[in-house]
Amino acid sequence: MERHPHLIGLAHTVRHILGHVGVTLLAVGIAFSLPMLAKYILFTWWPMVEDDSQLLLINEIIFAAVLVLLFNFFLSARQGRLSQRMNQLASLIHVREGGAHGHRSDRQLIERITGARDVSVLSITGYDTFVADQRKLHDVIDQCYELRVMLMNPYGPGAMRRMQSFGDPASLLERHAEETAAAIARLSRLAAAGKQVMLKFYDEPPFWSLIVTGEHVWVQYCHDGQRLDAQPEYVFALDKERPTHGLFSAFYVHFLNQWSARHPEYDFATRELVYRDHHGNEARRVPFPPSSAEYEAPRLAMAG
Repeated sequence: MERHPHLIGLAHTVRHILGHVGVTLLAVGIAFSLPMLAKYILFTWWPMVEDDSQLLLINEIIFAAVLVLLFNFFLSARQGRLSQRMNQLASLIHVREGGAHGHRSDRQLIERITGARDVSVLSITGYDTFVADQRKLHDVIDQCYELRVMLMNPYGPGAMRRMQSFGDPASLLERHAEETAAAIARLSRLAAAGKQVMLKFYDEPPFWSLIVTGEHVWVQYCHDGQRLDAQPEYVFALDKERPTHGLFSAFYVHFLNQWSARHPEYDFATRELVYRDHHGNEARRVPFPPSSAEYEAPRLAMAG
């Protein structure tokens, strides 16, 4: 169930108020306890330990340990402040290690962005985003109105170069084609349900995997020889007050630069790739997937 944004903002405000009240009560308690603490140290504790060397040594060790702990706490707090400031400058709001799923922070973030009107995806096969059981953004995608997707052509040179960086390129290339076909089928159902879906294919090896959900972008780096789902995932948010700050704009512009007429568009009705000229006019159409003769020779060459 979608949570109302005003209720989320109200809960956030209440948490801030309770936090300020707690800090104020703590400060008042410390202030009132200082006279009693000073009286205890001067008239009870010090007369008891000044003539006992062993007790004095124990107290000095405890006091030194407390100072070390407080100093380390201060350094950790200072480093935390620096990290928070750097995250704010980069607009980094969330990090997830590769392979981790279902964390509470993941669910809270997804609940916050549910309701995005448009979603843009730049990925390899799209299987993890549109088909897999563990796909994290299925609610966001199901509720959006416009969906722009770019996938790597499983029959192009970029896919062959990427699969060559793995141990068994021939079987992986076949799996790549199967996962892409499953993603296309899912996108076809979304288009049939009334969503505005556009799908394009690129041929060069991928560098970034991006999912733009409104004012958030989910980023993974595509390493050759490394599975995409094993890579860390970073989420950057748009800074509305300073839109040129942070990395959201940089990654979103990267997607827009890739979304151009040089990449063919997939026609769900005819199952063809539509190539256009620099004016946007249709130049030619190619069946997708291509005939066996067009890609079987390169695949066999890779297997050999």
